[in-house]
Amino acid sequence: MSTAVTPSPTADAIRRVPKVLLHDHLDGGLRPATIVELADETGYGALPTSDVDKLATWFRGGAHSGSLVRYLETFSHTVGVMQTAGALARVARECAEDLAADGVVYAEVRFAPELHVERGLALDAVIEAVLDGFRAGSAGTGLKIRALLTAMRHAARSLEIAEAAVRWRDRGVVGFDIAGAEAGYPPSRHLDAFQFMQRANGHYTIHAGEAFGLPSIWEALQWCNADRLGHGVRIMDDIAVDPDGNAVLGQLANYVRDVRVPLEMCPTSNVDTGVCASIAEHPIRLLRELHFRVTVNTDNRLMSGVTLSSEFAGLVDVFDYGWSDIRWLTVNAMKSAFIPFDQRLALINDVIKPGFDAVLSDG
Repeated sequence: MSTAVTPSPTADAIRRVPKVLLHDHLDGGLRPATIVELADETGYGALPTSDVDKLATWFRGGAHSGSLVRYLETFSHTVGVMQTAGALARVARECAEDLAADGVVYAEVRFAPELHVERGLALDAVIEAVLDGFRAGSAGTGLKIRALLTAMRHAARSLEIAEAAVRWRDRGVVGFDIAGAEAGYPPSRHLDAFQFMQRANGHYTIHAGEAFGLPSIWEALQWCNADRLGHGVRIMDDIAVDPDGNAVLGQLANYVRDVRVPLEMCPTSNVDTGVCASIAEHPIRLLRELHFRVTVNTDNRLMSGVTLSSEFAGLVDVFDYGWSDIRWLTVNAMKSAFIPFDQRLALINDVIKPGFDAVLSDG
């Protein structure tokens, strides 16, 4: 009697399995051709080039600089062409189309409404345009896409954005977030926004532990009570590995693991911004082995030149991950989503698990 051998995950097979994305920036995922066309339509004249291929290369070059500050500078151009309702709706529609084509069945895509008001749009008009685009792009696909409203941590509109997140939460917005440079802008500066979300029974994630270390993570959790951590990669600063490979967790790392804080990890982006030297040195492997609530995400698909499928394929190549790893990471993400529990459970039992079984049976 022969024993069936489960095939290793190929790039094509990974694209076909149902996937879940929790950390993806709308202004970091535009198609290069769309940027050029929108710049022409809206009169934005600051692009470094109007050649689509050269522009794509320029974005990737900025992303691969090893500097988070340089990485963030590339967003001035994507945000620059996203200042009209029509442009926002188009970018959101194409985002949904691209995620659906990549096999994503559930996504939470984040954007900062305050960055899209330079030409007079009100915050609610920005949100409405994006949600309209999400609905149009996901129609007829297997994708359920929801929005996270982000406030910029160096600005002072976080409470206003949190209020908008609650105002729109039954119409496609599922949570709140803060983003931007961490150093010098601790999450506790926005405590009133987080407390508002708590009082309104809302969900929120906080960018923490990316370019800044354990104090950022500690504040996000113990002062601001974040439901999830955006990146959280620097939790490794509280884990010591002895010469024999045994891991000793500090108090904060123990807490993060014990209470199952979801880590929205973005391996390629972390390499691009200099947080990690390579995928091989990314702590996601150890954190997965230690059973932290690890999830895999894209962060900025344009800047890093990635899809969610390519992120998983990279982990397969470097860490020899198999289907059990990809499925475990996918279920982790679905468990950590901000939609109601019964909807999460239905997607896991009715879509994700059968979807993996179907692809493996075909393989």
